[in-house]
Formats: sequence, structure tokens, C-alpha cells
Amino acid sequence: MVAATSGDVTHFTDARHFSSWFGLTPREYSSGGSRYLGRISKKGDRYLRMLHTHGARSALRAAKVAQVAGKVAQVAGKEMQGVRRRALNVQGRSTHDKATCALTNKLACICYATLRDHKPFDEAARLNRKENRQSFAMPD
Repeated sequence: MVAATSGDVTHFTDARHFSSWFGLTPREYSSGGSRYLGRISKKGDRYLRMLHTHGARSALRAAKVAQVAGKVAQVAGKEMQGVRRRALNVQGRSTHDKATCALTNKLACICYATLRDHKPFDEAARLNRKENRQSFAMPD
């Protein structure tokens, strides 16, 4: 991915444009107040999209195994967090392939943030930044 983008993602305005460059965002058909999101466009680098999809399938499978292992071992107080929880929630609402595609898109957004900030992905730090943003501040 670094070779494909030359390590510089500043020419993408946001993570959605980066995902769109891979062909991972759904086509949008909108008119007036209605918004319809269709299939993914499949534009962009086919090989990188395939690698992201395989990574998402692997993460989805690992989340499912961890969920089953947690139920079997009856681990008290240990809750699944972050990307794994989101992947399983999407899979519960839709098909396995749609969940894979959604997780692939999410992983592309994480890769964008990693390349943009030049820092490894840390979910706890991301949540702290999100909670401390001015838009989430509680009024006094």
C-alpha cells in the first residue's frame, strides 16, 4: 500500500476518498431526500483490494472464534471491543460477504489514518481523542 500511494496520502481529502480509490465505497444513487447506496464500485487496484478483503475475512473469522471461545470459557467481564465488535455487529445485521466488505472499508480507513499520522493504530488513544473533542464536550 505504501508503494501504491508513495507513502503520501495527503492528496486524499479524507478516509472515504482513500477507500473510494480502492473501490471499496458503495455507489451512491441519491435524489432529493432519498439516499440509496448500491454495490461497491470495484475501481482501483484490484490486487490491493483483494489483500484488504482477505485481511478482513481473517479478522472476521478471528472475531467469531474469539466470541465462541468467550462463550465456552464463560469469561466474566471480558468484553469484545473495537473492530472485532463492529465486525460481528455488521455480520449479525447482514450477510457474511457484506460484513467482510464493510470491515475491508473500515480497515482501509485505519490504514489511511496510519499513513497520514505516521503512527501505529492505537484504538484506546483514538477513543480518548474522540471523547475529548470539543464537539463531544458536555455543556456546563
